[in-house]
Amino acid sequence: MSVRLTAAQAMVRYLAAQSVEIDGAETRFFAGVWAIFGHGNVAGLGEALAGSRKILPTFRAHNEQAMAHAAIAYAKQLKRRRAMVCTSSIGPGATNMVTAAALAHVNRLPLLLVPGDVFASRRADPVLQQVESFGDGLVSANDCFRPVSRYFDRITRPEQLLDALPRAMAVLTDPVACGPATLAFCQDVQAEAYDWPEGFFNSRTWPMRRQPADPTEVERLAARLRAAKAPLVIAGGGVLYAHAEEALSTFAWRTGVPIAETQAGKGALAWSHPQYLGSIGVTGSSAANAAAASADLIVGVGTRLQDFTTGSRALFANLARILVQVNVAAFDAYKHGAEPVVGDACAVLTALSDTLAGWRAPAAWTAKAAADVKTWNALAEAALAPTDSELPTDGQVIGAVQRSIGEAAVVVCAAGGLPGELHKLWRVEKPGGYHVEYGYSCMGYEIAGGLGVKLAEPDRQVVVMVGDGSYLMLNSEIATSVMMGLKLVVVVLDNRGFGCINRLQQETGGSPFNNLLRDTVHENWVDVDFVAHAASLGAHAEKVVGVRALEAALQRARGSDRTYVVVIETDPAASTGAGGAWWDVAVAEVSENAEVRAARAAYEVGVARQRIGD
Repeated sequence: MSVRLTAAQAMVRYLAAQSVEIDGAETRFFAGVWAIFGHGNVAGLGEALAGSRKILPTFRAHNEQAMAHAAIAYAKQLKRRRAMVCTSSIGPGATNMVTAAALAHVNRLPLLLVPGDVFASRRADPVLQQVESFGDGLVSANDCFRPVSRYFDRITRPEQLLDALPRAMAVLTDPVACGPATLAFCQDVQAEAYDWPEGFFNSRTWPMRRQPADPTEVERLAARLRAAKAPLVIAGGGVLYAHAEEALSTFAWRTGVPIAETQAGKGALAWSHPQYLGSIGVTGSSAANAAAASADLIVGVGTRLQDFTTGSRALFANLARILVQVNVAAFDAYKHGAEPVVGDACAVLTALSDTLAGWRAPAAWTAKAAADVKTWNALAEAALAPTDSELPTDGQVIGAVQRSIGEAAVVVCAAGGLPGELHKLWRVEKPGGYHVEYGYSCMGYEIAGGLGVKLAEPDRQVVVMVGDGSYLMLNSEIATSVMMGLKLVVVVLDNRGFGCINRLQQETGGSPFNNLLRDTVHENWVDVDFVAHAASLGAHAEKVVGVRALEAALQRARGSDRTYVVVIETDPAASTGAGGAWWDVAVAEVSENAEVRAARAAYEVGVARQRIGD
């Protein structure tokens, strides 16, 4: 039996029939479609989505990159158990989504992108917005998606969907290959009819696999732990994606092994857990980084060992240290010369807890870690403490937000100095309370990401912390949040420029240049009225001076019936001095500037500490 449908209608029907099992119940994998229509998708996919809105809802955004960020944040907050689709027209609508595709690729998050494409028939070539290659007739603007997609296909015939859609689903639901799938959909093909086999649209439930590790690898790791005098576990985002928080907590309770967290892994362990050391690396706590520097066994669980985690490969300083990588992806498990344990984080941690029954880490090591945590907590309290200054630090603002919104809230952030301060200072007690995109560190993710988080967990308070630079870069989804009734609390920290990079510029010997507004060549310094702007997008908004006024404003924001924006000016020069580690940012080898030459000398000392290939 067959059913005659357009290719676009077939795609929509197929996507609506795909399910996953969550907590014993089947749930549609795709929660909906974000769409900005243009000539390349409105008559094809637009018509199909309009006819299927009851089974696959369509949401309208204001910017293609932002809508894809919202879709990514939705999947991240739900730990990859569900996803969303994003469709745009050919041309700028499509290329606007390339940045978001890269973000999803880096963070290993499911996202289905369906940009419109050129005419497969070429009857109308060159169509509006078509990119023409002088030497390759197969190229379109959508080829930009190839390096940032886990799976890419161009649909030039309706029946190609019979193969392409299952392939895309296999990628989106695979624990190793997970990432963005792009189906560039030729606009004339979207409207073409085909006789589809009815079985193609049968409901299908995709399993969320837990890949066990080879027992030999688990036993070898257990033996390494038993022999270690100073073991450390680094929990990465893979712990969250594997829903392994309870397994990690149990492992830590039973063994006493201290646990540090990456940006992506923050929240995997409650900050009040006795074995919790805090954040690690460039934006790490003093307790975690001291343990990393002296540990003789470092076990990464679900981390890709990004430079911020390893202090650009200079943090793990013990010359006798052994590195083991537990990861579902062999690509990550073998990084930095690690001994691999290839498997699901939850399965491996559970097996380790059982294998190590009765064993605990050396008491002297755990006692030192506990003492270091006590010292760090005092430093963090000082950084978070309220102040009467009219220009508070980011840390002082974070303290005010944390005190005001309650432990069940979700904080959302992405770029600038704030992620580093949050990584060090934010205290996560409830699962899912920390949502910071720092794999791609993408300015503009914050507000759109907050929208996606709220869509995923509508009953939780969602607080977006964003600098003025990121706010100005991409703020349009404030209007979308109001239109959809998805209330956000947005705290805008206005340091009048790119304060984080201004500090980095000076730390590497440079003079302030082109980062803060006052240091640009522009003749006029615009005092942006963020309150008026946010209000024009439909939000409630106010500006406050100082953290005590901020706390009062946040109480008003909590009681608001819609998105509420609070603006506060902050000190662009200050950051939390405690904690942290060296980061490889190459400094000019030749310069007339004495400060740059001094910074280069310090840089070369750091480079000499890097451990490459051992």
